[in-house]
Amino acid sequence: MAKGAPVWITRAHPGAEATAAKVAALGFTPVVDPLLAVAPIAASVDLSGIAAVAFTSVNGVQAFSKLAGARDLPVFTVGRATASAASEAGFSSVSSADGDVADLARLIAAARPGPVLWAGAREPAGDLVAMLNDAGVAARGVAIYETVDRPPSEATLALLDRPLTVLLHSPRAARVLAEILRRRPASALRTLCLSEAVAAPLEALAERGSVAFAPRPDETALLSLLTA
Repeated sequence: MAKGAPVWITRAHPGAEATAAKVAALGFTPVVDPLLAVAPIAASVDLSGIAAVAFTSVNGVQAFSKLAGARDLPVFTVGRATASAASEAGFSSVSSADGDVADLARLIAAARPGPVLWAGAREPAGDLVAMLNDAGVAARGVAIYETVDRPPSEATLALLDRPLTVLLHSPRAARVLAEILRRRPASALRTLCLSEAVAAPLEALAERGSVAFAPRPDETALLSLLTA
């Protein structure tokens, strides 16, 4: 992949800007045009009886921080970016699974912190609460934000007519892209996904371009695919 080549960043703001900075540092040209947007939900956070909080996204941390002032509970996060966001929000005890939702469930189950509150998206990629309950850890969840589909600009769609690399961070974004590609095939598109689960919605369209996923579900591993 030639230096300066365009890389379409599809994740929602504000994470898109952080990814764009990393892509630019690698010598590529970031094209920030999210396929998803984050919208807050009018929700109340009940921490009664809760011993720890779990987050599966940076957006969850940010939304929770606006709804609740508590910062003294231990926090468990799915990955390092979410852990950093929790630390920046003022949580002093933060543990990261450095993986996916299943890894996070195993981390919490091993720690046995007491009842856990998961705070996140209305339609999460994985059911952490169910995983914890199955493992014998009392848990409940609260939806504090939602993601909505966002159409890309015509300028971005025009890039599909020539070689282009796209980064996908979630199955939801992958499904949106799959719908676009059904209407507008792009044989020169190179799709790089955060995990195998993210790549799954594109399996049926693999012949219309190359699809690859990171060896582990974190952004450092994803971005390493750009120079592979």
